[in-house]
Amino acid sequence: MPTIQRIRVGLQGFPAATIVGTLSALLIAPAAAIAQDATQQPTPAAGQPAAGAGAPEESTKLKPEELDSLVAPVALYSDDLLAQCLVASTYPIDIVAAQQWLDKHKDLKGDALSKEAMKQPWDPSIQALVSIPDALKRLSENIAWTKDLGDAFLEQQSEVMDAVQRMRAKAKDGGKLATNEQQKVETKVVESKQVIVIEQSSPEVVYVPSYSPTVVYGAAPYYPYPPMYYPPYYPGAAFMSFGIGVAVGIGISGGWGCGWGGNNTVNINNNNTFVNNSNRANNVNRSGNSNWSHNSAQRGGAPYKDKATASKYGGQTRGDQARSGNRSASGGAGASSRGGAGASNFSSGSRAGGGRDVSPSSSSRGGGGGGGGAFGGSSSSASRARSSSSRGSSSMGSRSGGGSRGGGGGRRR
Repeated sequence: MPTIQRIRVGLQGFPAATIVGTLSALLIAPAAAIAQDATQQPTPAAGQPAAGAGAPEESTKLKPEELDSLVAPVALYSDDLLAQCLVASTYPIDIVAAQQWLDKHKDLKGDALSKEAMKQPWDPSIQALVSIPDALKRLSENIAWTKDLGDAFLEQQSEVMDAVQRMRAKAKDGGKLATNEQQKVETKVVESKQVIVIEQSSPEVVYVPSYSPTVVYGAAPYYPYPPMYYPPYYPGAAFMSFGIGVAVGIGISGGWGCGWGGNNTVNINNNNTFVNNSNRANNVNRSGNSNWSHNSAQRGGAPYKDKATASKYGGQTRGDQARSGNRSASGGAGASSRGGAGASNFSSGSRAGGGRDVSPSSSSRGGGGGGGGAFGGSSSSASRARSSSSRGSSSMGSRSGGGSRGGGGGRRR
């Protein structure tokens, strides 16, 4: 399905002005800004490369210490929830849409919420996160960080998971990570690798931990932790807190899991209710476990951070989108309606009949997206955080509950 049509699916009834303004701000504006900058660059001499021409084409892998800071907010999640969040982070538009949808459907609970979430055009990892509100809020409150996490996971999956292990070791060695009522922490050897495994104490209930990275890991020695709200710590209090556990409803536990051996894979349980539902909708017949693979068609208008990653998944970088939009403008066609999602065919005067509401909400503004929109991909959160404090504007500390691994069910109090 062409990207613009895919973005339109599922938002019938949402205000057209919101959809138009949002997509213009998040997708068209960044591309247009780059296109305008490109037209102002002096024409290079014959045989000389254009100014900045190579910047978006090169791979921009992060250093281990940058990855450490990037994964810090979620590294202490249980393995299955961590794997689900890493997968979800590669679809940032879906995350914003899901948070906004959830904010508008607070009357839905338990299995009813899960069933309605499965009807939405999001990746199953995000459909299931709707029933884990604390985890969804963590990903949506600073969408720029989430996109950077997803970009790093796409390009450096094994290294990202190694960073998780380093941060877990820091917390455990400092006495800040241990087995308790909500989770079980064990050190295991998996394929000759020693790893720290975190599991829910009960497979029937999910708890989302809330903690300040500076408390559980210590100060970030090189790159500050992503700028967002972290709960305050009072001497004598627990190093991390947990939301109210939510019992598994119609979902099957363990939809996503960490394969710590070998190349640090993420495993998918195709029998999970959400995954199975998505497979059927896409005419895919799978059962049992399989390795996760990214679906670029599900990513919508969010650009990949560099040419290497875009080429790997058949997508576009921000620079590609800008050049595509510039060609359309120079040809008098306005914004492009091609399926590449670089420039949208929405304009200020159009009347969108559907799509995804991805307008920035109070829950997704946490860390800011830099100068080009949340999905601009101009720099990593780790780099932006060098001059930032570890304070943000949004809170995850509410006790709205954890969620079901499979995504849904009544609350267990």
